Amino acid sequence: MRPTAPLILLTAAILAAGSLTACGSGSGSDRNTVKVAFIKDTNGKVLVRDQYIELVAREFEKANPGKKVKLIPIQASENDYYTKIQQMMRSPKTAPDLVYEDTFLVNSDIKAGLLRPLDPYLATWHDWAQFEPSAKTAAKAQDGRTYGVPDGTDTRGLWFNKKIFKKAGLPADWRPKNWDEVLEAARTVKDKVPGVVPLNVFTGKGAGEAAVMQGFEMLLYGTGKDQLYDPGTKKWVTGSKGFKDSLEFLDTVYREKLGPDVSDALSPNIQTNVAAELLPEGKLAIDLDGSWLGQQWQKTGGGNPWPEWPATLGQAPFPTQHGAPPGKVSLAGGWVWSVPQRSQQPGLAWKLIKTFQTRKNALEWCVRGAQIAVRKDVAADPRYLKSVPRIGFFTGLVKISRYRPALPAYPKVSAAIGEAMEAVTAGTATPGRAAKDYDEQLASLVDGRTVAKP
Repeated sequence: MRPTAPLILLTAAILAAGSLTACGSGSGSDRNTVKVAFIKDTNGKVLVRDQYIELVAREFEKANPGKKVKLIPIQASENDYYTKIQQMMRSPKTAPDLVYEDTFLVNSDIKAGLLRPLDPYLATWHDWAQFEPSAKTAAKAQDGRTYGVPDGTDTRGLWFNKKIFKKAGLPADWRPKNWDEVLEAARTVKDKVPGVVPLNVFTGKGAGEAAVMQGFEMLLYGTGKDQLYDPGTKKWVTGSKGFKDSLEFLDTVYREKLGPDVSDALSPNIQTNVAAELLPEGKLAIDLDGSWLGQQWQKTGGGNPWPEWPATLGQAPFPTQHGAPPGKVSLAGGWVWSVPQRSQQPGLAWKLIKTFQTRKNALEWCVRGAQIAVRKDVAADPRYLKSVPRIGFFTGLVKISRYRPALPAYPKVSAAIGEAMEAVTAGTATPGRAAKDYDEQLASLVDGRTVAKP
């Protein structure tokens, strides 16, 4: 969902050969060695994550004479990476001591007994107070315990083309207060600036979780409290008016031809097309999207340099449905460092987590990896605020950002939401019919753990 791309290269000194060992899997136990498993970058010659982890590992070894870091970079797609690390964590012989976990699946691994809680360590770690409260929930389980430390996040909002807005007579400091104002701006663009796509909201099965998280849930989370999952009853919600209203918003966008052509909107390539073509070529007026977009257009390390983007594009928070407090919505994702239950060196693993998350190293990673900071002191640092234009805007959304229900059933629920979105976008079902079909399917997906909420 979020592309990872580098900002700058590390120096040759950092890449020099040293005591670090890279291998394809862990094996055995050495009380002086901490094994670290992470997903390997796939961006060609410039491997930001790999190089940063190596940099921190060298620092750890220097500060702890006699201790070694064994790197286990795993080159795979995200889904294959999840499978690989779950297999590794099931045996003490192959389990790493430290693993890079997507917040998307943390609770699945907790339920499977693969991760250990970090609360005893966090209780005496002074730096934990620097983390935004919303970010702390990223790896917090239903049992109330925390199983990972985030190293950054991402947020979501509206990107809009100020040149197109000027032609349409819309303000350069646009701040819609509710859904109706978003739709009215799109209608104005359609009327005044023909030939451009007024509004993109990711939808359907082709875009996968990008559509569900960046499209549907950005709508749903602005319709009221706990419209997808009710933590009080620990049940998934059916009969939600917010669910139907969110589908009706999508129906309006595509029925009124305010969005991309339906065939384009439902294509698996829609994310690439938006970032590489529609926005840079001035063919899209408004895009509901993620904080990482600007990093892709940077001259250094970006996949599609577009030097003019800071002057061309504006940003605005996505509003709640009717402007109810806090008035804006954002969802957050990201990854965390976790300690497997079968780690042979949990103490060393925790010590390495703390090394990753010193203020200095957290700043380094956010700048190099174009991450949105979760530490307050990093978020206020001038170097961070200058790393990518508008990063301050998206950092400001962290406080109000919500996380998806990181539960074992969520991937199946997400797929069902994608099907409902696709039916509405393609015009094969009304919002009411699609919402009803989702409700009927939901019970079987979550073992009957549903609760009706009007």
